[in-house]
Amino acid sequence: MSGFLEGMRCSECVDWGEKRNTIASIAAGVLFFTGWWIIIDAAVIYPSMEEFNHSYHACGVIATIAFLMINAVSNGQVRGDSYSEGCLGQTEKPIVYPGIAVFFQNAFIFFGGLVFKFGRTEDLWQ
Repeated sequence: MSGFLEGMRCSECVDWGEKRNTIASIAAGVLFFTGWWIIIDAAVIYPSMEEFNHSYHACGVIATIAFLMINAVSNGQVRGDSYSEGCLGQTEKPIVYPGIAVFFQNAFIFFGGLVFKFGRTEDLWQ
């Protein structure tokens, strides 16, 4: 979304730089609210467990916790700009493979699910 507002035709008329954080925060809040509004609406319309299994709320709860965890870390900390030396000193050679392994595990599971869902024909189980 970093280049979203710069591509607008009237970007010379309005200084989006100062309003970018406000617009992004409002857009994220509206999307977050809309997601929860839709699932709460479905739970109210279909209250019985036969029509709508309420264990499906776990996906939204986990996504909300992930949303909070992602926003608890600043971009400067992710890039490594905010620390020059911590209480344990600087690390010379960080261990990165476990993080890469977790990323690739989730990426392969995600893409495997996509291939399984959309790559099969409908008559596979017949």
